[in-house]
Amino acid sequence: MRTETLTAKALEKVDFDKYLLANAVGKRAEELSNGAKPLVNTDKSMLKFTDIALQEIAEGKISVSLEG
Repeated sequence: MRTETLTAKALEKVDFDKYLLANAVGKRAEELSNGAKPLVNTDKSMLKFTDIALQEIAEGKISVSLEG
């Protein structure tokens, strides 16, 4: 799936809050780089951690919310 399509789907999941999405992708990408198992079926050697994180959010595998 193209990055633009994934981004659009992921933005829907966070009420189109780009800042919240960027933070969530960054945090999840860090977890993945530290050894967390991806929640989507993908080849880790073919994608960057940020792409995997974006895909997880777009597919609803990770819920993102404001912590307040």
